[in-house]
This record gives sequence, C-alpha cells and structure tokens, in this order.
Amino acid sequence: MLAAYLVVGDDALKREAVVRRMHARLEKLGDLSFNSDIFDGAHCDGVDIVSACNTVPFASEKRLVQVNAADKLKKAAADALSGYLADPSETTVLLLLAEKLAKNTKLYKAVASLGASAVIDCARPKSYKMQAHVRAMAPTHGITMTEGAAAKLIELVGTDTVRLDNEIRKLASAHRGSDAVNENEVMALVADASTVKPWEFTDAFAARDAARCLRYLPKIEDSSPIALLAMCTSRIRELICARAQLASGGSTAAIAAALNLPDWKVKNHAQWARGFTDGELRCALISSLETERKMKSGTPADAALTDWVVKALARR
Repeated sequence: MLAAYLVVGDDALKREAVVRRMHARLEKLGDLSFNSDIFDGAHCDGVDIVSACNTVPFASEKRLVQVNAADKLKKAAADALSGYLADPSETTVLLLLAEKLAKNTKLYKAVASLGASAVIDCARPKSYKMQAHVRAMAPTHGITMTEGAAAKLIELVGTDTVRLDNEIRKLASAHRGSDAVNENEVMALVADASTVKPWEFTDAFAARDAARCLRYLPKIEDSSPIALLAMCTSRIRELICARAQLASGGSTAAIAAALNLPDWKVKNHAQWARGFTDGELRCALISSLETERKMKSGTPADAALTDWVVKALARR
C-alpha cells in the first residue's frame, strides 16, 4: 500500500465506495478502532494530522488517517501535509478526500509523486452520459431500467449519485417481476427533489425549450433572477456571434475562436443559433434591458424573468 491516497471528484458514491474498500483492506491487518483518526479538513490543524500520521499503530501493521474535505484545508495545513509526504511514515495510510483539488497544488503533486495509483479519480459522469450511468447502476440492485425511467429519475432526483443510488434501491424493493423498471414506476415512487444548476437553465434557454425553462426555474439554487437574466443575455450575444460565423461558412472552431472560448464550450452553439432568427435574438437582447429595469424598479423579479423567457422564446 502507498503512504497516501487522494480520492478526488464530485461523485460522492464513488468516494464512499473507495473509503469502504480502504477500510475493509486495513481491517484485515488490525483493529481500526484503535488505529484510525478522522479529520475535517475545513477545521483541522496540519500539525495534528501529521502527528496522527507519525503515531505508531497498536497491534496492527498499519494506521489509517482520513482527512475529509481535504480541498478545504488551510494553506498552512496543506503545506504541512506536503512536507510530511516527502518522508511519510511506513506504517500509516493517509487518505485524503476532496471534491476538487487542482493538479498544480503542492498537496496534489506530493500525493501524485507517490505512485500512479495514488490519485483516485471519482469524477461524476458527464451530463450526456448520466442516463447510461444510471442504467448501469440498476443491476447492482437486481433490476434493469428503461431509458425513459433513467431519464425521469435524473429529472426528479438530479445527478447526485448517492441520492440516485438510494432511489434505485427503493425502486428495486418495490419492483415485482423480471421486466425493466419503467417511467411510470419512477413517477409513482420517486418524489421530485431535484435541483438545477444555472448553466442547465441557460442551456435550456439557448435550446429554445420554454417548457424546460419554466420547469427548471423553481429548482434553481444559489442564483437570483437578475443573475439568470444576465447569463441568458450573455448566451444571446454568443448566439448572435455564432449566427454571424455560420453565415460566413464558419465552423464550431471558428465560433470558439470568435468568442475566445474552448471548442467544448460551444459544441452546441451552432445548433442553438439555427433555432433563432437574427431578429428574434435582437428582440430578446433589447427586451432583456427592459426586464432588468422592471426587476430593479419593484416588479417581482421571478415574475419579470418568467414573462421575459416566455416572450423571448415564443415562435414568431
């Protein structure tokens, strides 16, 4: 075993699985109740973690020192761990858990230098792969799911893999027969508890899907109506630029260059831009200014945004 592992990524279910496997592996070597320490990276001191790592195990070959939220470690604590990893204890496994940790940080480099398997990627699948991922999760609970059922489950629960796994387990307990779980079963058994990211709303707006926008609005967290309006306005400007590039025979690469964005960020812009006319985009841009004025002069912001979205996406 290596002296340290970094379990990094936003897929909480994967991270939990790695932790379970690590605990099970170390429990074969001795009693972890006497040979483990768990720290919260947001509130712990690096000296305390290093001291725990240098503690000799009791009646076991190895100790486990686990640091949750390692991406929230203060700089001094992260530097202390980086220094420790230059000459780590041979009898301790340091397990660092993080949702995000930049590859150019000292701590990431210190762990990565220990071996090819030191960094364990637990990134959540891309949104376009999520449906297939959910269907692949279902057999671990003894069921299969139709494409429609997987799509509906994601719509209701969101993309948090822990929550998805819990709901799949519930569906498996209630399901009878050998046929695949269908969309109706999901709708009957799963409560709508999903949240929506602001960029998902903006993408739905760019796709000219008014129904999806209105469905998303009540589910968006951590973003005000004014902020959402600004994001949509920026997207309108991008689509105006994309239409200009398409009119001159430009490709996705040309759109990316004109907007100074990486290709992957504009992969759908050409398709979205073709869904509007030049006049519709100009009208949407102009009306966004009036909508912002309404929001700032007393009109309920949610109502003003809803009204603008409906009018901006209406077919003319």
